[in-house]
Amino acid sequence: MLWKDKDRGVLETDGTQWDRVMGINLKSVFWVTKHGIPHLRAAGGGSIILIGSVSALGRLHAGPGRLYRGKGGLISLNKSLAIQFAKDGIRSNVIIRGSSRPRCKPPTSPTSCGPSSKTGIPLGRIGQPRDIAYAALFLASDESSFMTGAEMIVDGGFMAQ
Repeated sequence: MLWKDKDRGVLETDGTQWDRVMGINLKSVFWVTKHGIPHLRAAGGGSIILIGSVSALGRLHAGPGRLYRGKGGLISLNKSLAIQFAKDGIRSNVIIRGSSRPRCKPPTSPTSCGPSSKTGIPLGRIGQPRDIAYAALFLASDESSFMTGAEMIVDGGFMAQ
């Protein structure tokens, strides 16, 4: 989670801010998987699909406050889940998404994901919810039965630059 107006460096971040960011980005996923995995085991296996962000891959870590994001931890948790539960027929993968609607503000907003935001995306457009949904459908399907512990980047080519 990134709050550009509240993003601070390590020395300026207090414990409450740290806990909130980690709670949203990482601890919430821990609790969902902790309580969901027994149901997947009982069903004979399944697919865990986590949603991450390109910010975890370092491209957006230019500012001082980017150090405390839990998105990088999500990738590590994904790999841990993949290794721990492969024997149970449970796969875990993470979709690393780039800029997408509806996270972008309405087009009338001066900070919307309008034409100026698209210049950094090789495919020339902001992602749509369906772009992430199609990736999730693939990861949930038998077509991805040999994938676990992977990061699927869905960002219009942003990270390829």
